[in-house]
Amino acid sequence: MGLFDVFKKKEEAPAVAEPQVPAAVEAASGDDVLCAPVAGRVIAMADTPDPVFSGEVLGKGCSILPEEETVYAPLSGTVIVTMGHAVGIMGDTGIEVLVHVGIDTVSMEGKGFTGYVKQGDKVVAGQPVITMDRAAIKEAGFADCVVLAVSNTPEFASVDLAVEPEAQVAAGEAVIRVTR
Repeated sequence: MGLFDVFKKKEEAPAVAEPQVPAAVEAASGDDVLCAPVAGRVIAMADTPDPVFSGEVLGKGCSILPEEETVYAPLSGTVIVTMGHAVGIMGDTGIEVLVHVGIDTVSMEGKGFTGYVKQGDKVVAGQPVITMDRAAIKEAGFADCVVLAVSNTPEFASVDLAVEPEAQVAAGEAVIRVTR
């Protein structure tokens, strides 16, 4: 060791980079409007390739066959649960939603997903909440559809599509209307 080696900084462990959060999208507004959490083709909940969702066990809503990997908050509210592949939000107007990315992706144990929110966070409609790796989901053998379910459906007069099934939507576009 030389004389000046004493003054050299010890090598620090490399910092873990925080995930780069994608930009928010403009979202349709309205107390009883849910926005598309991802751009893609809308499919009726009954046609979602999972009996729990298609049977509306977790609530009425729809699925979207995505064209992109960023998933956005469908309404403004408070995050009540995050699970890597899913996020639950209690809307400021009392609408409770589950945004579930993929079918059977719970078995991926968070691999292929980057979350940007945690329980208790306030979110606004159009804010990024999850990014999915669509290739990893398909490689694992799962469908990558994004399910949007109103989990407290019985509290409302109706939960209906605001667009036709098979419609192409942009992230942030109104897809569900809730009637009180």
